[in-house]
Amino acid sequence: MPEISRFFGMAIAMFYNDHAPPHFHVTYGNRRAAIVIDTGEVLAGELPPRAMKLVQEWRMLHLEALRDDWALAVDHKPLLRIEPLE
Repeated sequence: MPEISRFFGMAIAMFYNDHAPPHFHVTYGNRRAAIVIDTGEVLAGELPPRAMKLVQEWRMLHLEALRDDWALAVDHKPLLRIEPLE
């Protein structure tokens, strides 16, 4: 699972050839969640409220880059790093 960003102890990654809808995975300590790129819906797992707020803020800032990385993952091409939240 290629990591595309890391900030505040959270690792953001995407799987190659993953199922729809387009989403990314977040690991924060022993917590994990899968987040839909376009809507921010949680597909699976959960994060603490503060971590979820930061992930959603980052998602909104990088929607286009996330969509681009999803397209690359579908084509089994190397994913691009996305700037962390600062």
